[in-house]
Amino acid sequence: MTYPFPRVRGIALSVVTSVTLALASISPSQAAAKIQHLTSPGGIEAWFVQDATVPLIAMEYSFAGGAAQDPKDKPGVANLVGGLLDEGSGEFDSKSFHERLDRRAIKLSFSASRDTFRGSLRMLRDNKDEAFDLLRMALTSPHFDTADVERIRSQVISGLRRDTTNPTALASRKFLEVAFGDHPYGRQTSGTLESVPTITVADMKDYVGRILARDTLKVAVVGDVDPATLGALLDKTFGSLPAKANLTPVPDIESAAPPQRAFVPLDVPQTVITFGGPGVKRSDPNFMAAYVVNHILGGGGLSSRLYREVREKRGLAYSVFESLLWMEHSAVFIGNTGTRADRAGDTLDAIEREVRRIAEEGPTQKELDEAKSYLKGSQMLALDTSSKLAQALLQYQQDKLPIDYIEKCNAIVDAVTLDDAKQAAKWLWGQGLLTVIVGRAPWAAAQPAAATTPKSN
Repeated sequence: MTYPFPRVRGIALSVVTSVTLALASISPSQAAAKIQHLTSPGGIEAWFVQDATVPLIAMEYSFAGGAAQDPKDKPGVANLVGGLLDEGSGEFDSKSFHERLDRRAIKLSFSASRDTFRGSLRMLRDNKDEAFDLLRMALTSPHFDTADVERIRSQVISGLRRDTTNPTALASRKFLEVAFGDHPYGRQTSGTLESVPTITVADMKDYVGRILARDTLKVAVVGDVDPATLGALLDKTFGSLPAKANLTPVPDIESAAPPQRAFVPLDVPQTVITFGGPGVKRSDPNFMAAYVVNHILGGGGLSSRLYREVREKRGLAYSVFESLLWMEHSAVFIGNTGTRADRAGDTLDAIEREVRRIAEEGPTQKELDEAKSYLKGSQMLALDTSSKLAQALLQYQQDKLPIDYIEKCNAIVDAVTLDDAKQAAKWLWGQGLLTVIVGRAPWAAAQPAAATTPKSN
């Protein structure tokens, strides 16, 4: 997923060197004027901002597919691939590969979301040839040596075991199962304790061969490199990948309809509540109205209605948040909070009451004006480094937004009217909530979430 004002979160394993690189500051207005649609001699396309403020280059890139392309009985393949591409490639074993990264202060990482397999590359300008060459090797000739596979597998399994006693992880997992059933979005990107031990090297090589292809490749580059040099580097890095991916079709799906409630017993002091329901896709013309009103309800941090009602007025929880999550084939809104077991009922009542109130009444004009002002101003901070800008430009491509979106975004926010916001609030929250509670016995009487199943389109 992405955000109109980007916030990028890590999903899978990554490799980061011990050297922290200073990042170039670029304002949105400067970025908008500089964004180029570059096509390499070999036909690799990229969104590119040339900036010589500091001698750094940041590149983000992605391939369509992600964890949704995992075999149904083996979730976690994409995640394991992300952890292993840089564990020995080309002529280098794992140790030698990482030594080269460290020696040149190169940051290289891979991750899998539900819809994309993506990577990130950071380097000093003078080390660009070696950085791009190491990336080429990682993408085209990963080793998947047994020792490295088992080491990364054991790390993933260790994390999955920890999740079995983590109420937040259990709540998130159950929410996705309730919302999406046996659709690929209902599975965990990191896999399960049952599936990860069964994943073979052949599974991972099959994934790489099907997913890493030029026809779904999207690239964003920001930094101190000229267009001709970048074009040559892109061809050298990505040019030998297969021309076309071999993707398994993933159906569109509507999230299960609320209201529904599920309980997961866990003997922990704090009860975790995850709540949500059907959301709005990024391509929906009403998306921005939904995004603005969502900021008012739960996305605005200390200024949100949920924070005021749950934390400030009643002291029921330390924090509570709610946000929109959109993917290629569906969308949901999802929120989370944690509270003492004996106050879980009061906390959920306060959340449901506030959700019902905004669905029925909508926001006030004052709330709308303040939210719009904050969101427009926050764009400056969201794009204040070369890394953030590269991440944003990649996400805009994934969301099929125009290359001049940065220039247009504030006007789109300004165009949201009070009626638009009220209609969006009614549509998002008028049906109630899908709720998952993880904690002790007082919630054992909660109704299982089985009344309505999600629908694939």
